[in-house]
Amino acid sequence: MDAVGGNILTYTLKITNNSSSTVNLQRYFSRVVTPGGSIIPGNPVTADATKKKIAAKNSMSITYYVNIGQTKSLSGVKIAMYVWDTKSKGYLKHTGSFAIPAAYTTTAGLGKSINTKMNDIPVSASADSLQLYKYGGKVYAKVGISITNKGSKVLGDTGYSAYLVTASGTSFELALSSSQTGYKIQPQEKRTIFYLTEIPAYLNTANMKLQFTQKDETLKLELAKSSFKLPAATTPDLVVASGAVKKMVVNSNTVDTKLTGAAVYAEDDKAVWSFHLQLKNTGNKAVTMPAYELSVKSAKGTAFPVNAKGLSGLTLKPLETKVVPLTAEIPLQVEQSSLQLQMIEAVTTSAGTDAGGSGSGAGEAAVDTSAKLVFPVAYFTIPYTLRADVRSGQEYGITNQYGTFSYSLQSLQRYPWKDDDIVLAKVRITNNQSVNLTIPDLKGALKLDTDNLAATTDLLMDKEAAVLAPGQYTDISLLTKIPYTDEFNNVRVNLSVKSETESIPFLDFSTTSFISSVNQLKRGDSYVITGKGKNAAVQENKTTVYEGSNFNILYTEVLMSSAEKRQSKMARLQAYFKTADGQFYEAKVNQSDNLATPGGKQLITLWAKLPKTVATTEVSAYLGSGVTGSKLSESGEQPTGFINVASLPLTPKAVVPAANLQNIVLYPYTLNVLSSDGRHVEASDTVNLNITYNLTRENSYDAGESEHKLVLRITDPFGQSQDKVLAIGTELLEGNNHTYSLSFTKNLYKQITGGSYRLTVYDEFQGERQELGSQLFTMRFEPLPKPADDDKETEK
Repeated sequence: MDAVGGNILTYTLKITNNSSSTVNLQRYFSRVVTPGGSIIPGNPVTADATKKKIAAKNSMSITYYVNIGQTKSLSGVKIAMYVWDTKSKGYLKHTGSFAIPAAYTTTAGLGKSINTKMNDIPVSASADSLQLYKYGGKVYAKVGISITNKGSKVLGDTGYSAYLVTASGTSFELALSSSQTGYKIQPQEKRTIFYLTEIPAYLNTANMKLQFTQKDETLKLELAKSSFKLPAATTPDLVVASGAVKKMVVNSNTVDTKLTGAAVYAEDDKAVWSFHLQLKNTGNKAVTMPAYELSVKSAKGTAFPVNAKGLSGLTLKPLETKVVPLTAEIPLQVEQSSLQLQMIEAVTTSAGTDAGGSGSGAGEAAVDTSAKLVFPVAYFTIPYTLRADVRSGQEYGITNQYGTFSYSLQSLQRYPWKDDDIVLAKVRITNNQSVNLTIPDLKGALKLDTDNLAATTDLLMDKEAAVLAPGQYTDISLLTKIPYTDEFNNVRVNLSVKSETESIPFLDFSTTSFISSVNQLKRGDSYVITGKGKNAAVQENKTTVYEGSNFNILYTEVLMSSAEKRQSKMARLQAYFKTADGQFYEAKVNQSDNLATPGGKQLITLWAKLPKTVATTEVSAYLGSGVTGSKLSESGEQPTGFINVASLPLTPKAVVPAANLQNIVLYPYTLNVLSSDGRHVEASDTVNLNITYNLTRENSYDAGESEHKLVLRITDPFGQSQDKVLAIGTELLEGNNHTYSLSFTKNLYKQITGGSYRLTVYDEFQGERQELGSQLFTMRFEPLPKPADDDKETEK
């Protein structure tokens, strides 16, 4: 082994004591005789320095070392033996010598295995390979040695230093590959261990060898242990074809690595790439992936960073497959069709120079080893695949780090919301695996053309659907708002995993699909609401128009029937009225805050003020479930939008006043006037009315606070009218045979001598009225008593 100040020769002598008594080794000496005649005393290495005696009939091996200066060849070298003898000159008696054969070599030949010991464990070892790599303007050598553990203990780090040695003696310290750090070779197991180093580009790599040394800490020397002649250097092809598998050995386990799912789209002045690195541990032991450095390399050699935090330290169980998401941004001026994903291994070494080579080879010189070897492992060809334009209703497959599933764009809708429009994309995710698919906590973003609306995009998904059984699906809605005058052609849908430190992609696609119309229901159909605890059906109950002098009120009542089997909070209904000419008017909604009973119904009112010029004959209601942020609206919450919108054609009907006051309906009440007794006393200025009635409430459904007023108009015999608002619950009481009394006073009434009066009932809503019915009643006239005849006589 080369060392500063000369080369170190080590040799091992086996000494056998054939006598019947103990032999003192201090009486025996060895010397190395060089071809030039120098005689150099051998000294035991530290590990054997304590070996002083050999018991009778026993053997002992002792390793010695000598500095043989610049001698490089063992040809002509002898090991001479001496014994202490006071009668001999110099007190040493030459007892013989061992001549090293001319053909003897310390290096195992090509394809030859040697039996030796590493850490006192017997092994069989042979040189495996020598590979050269070029990266970043540098040349790297990768050396492989095959080791079979012949012992009964696990062989870990040998404690040896490894060197790559040229034919002329220049040596380069080797570093263990990071994919094999901490390796362990089980008894009887055979493994190939790889070492790495940087070498000069001009180095002659013919007839190189791998040499192992062990440092004697006491002597401060590196002592040769074994060496192996290496095969001719080869330059492996690291390019991995598109879709092909790269087999990588990590801690003796083979990991199949494949680049999948590459896609790209343009954003501003850059191309945004996303792809997945699929890794499968095909071995029978768990594997932890080294800290590979990834980058995308252009055809001109420019490297661009790749976001791959999920790869470093990734652990794969035996036969386990995992997918790591990767993203990169490449300037658009770079040719995108010839990119490669570079996987680089970073190996840390101790800084310094070569291991003491003589440098006598033709033009060869020692080089500095950096503290970090940046070493190529694979160049994956990135397929140039423009991101597919997703078509509505069509299924697409994908595999990412969370599993294998299909997705489809169920609908892309645009509908009004106050002064803006809502744009909603509904995406369905279906579990295509044979095991459960766990959907992480997601956030969504919509991008319309170049307008990134991530900050204003809300995502809604049934949280109970976070785990999908095989074959199950869940729908995810992403909605945002834009000015209603805006137009766009392309929509990008992005789903990513919520994280405080980074953006972890889950699903990303673009579409130019036309905006799909909302679900068009038929007249009389039910609008169906689905969702955990929200299942219900909505039907039109009544639609009418309250005619006003300045505007009309379009008014609709709908019945929401719960389809739940427990008390539940119904969806908060939101609505817009759409007229025949495409105008939208926001409907104000009045809905009960109470829990709905199983199968129970809620009466919900919708109304809006329309200009007098707007036709209400062909009108429909855009109905949907209100949302607040990223969840369905609850009682008392202000909705920020609505989803699952459908168009329900309405049937406006004019209210035909009844010819009497029987069964007058003002939901949720029905009024029956049984009789009306109007009385006037002669010469009085007051009319008294007593109205007998039944008032019943429809209790089969729940209604919000009523916004209707019941107005009673009394038209007297002179045709003059007076209106009275009747407060239900205080003035009019629920039940049968109740009497409501009131009186009217006018000076004109002194002239009444009989006749009839009319009672008219109106439904007043937001200040506008509809006549519900009227009925004519006879006014009972009560004359004053006339004076008796005897009274007249008395007067005479």
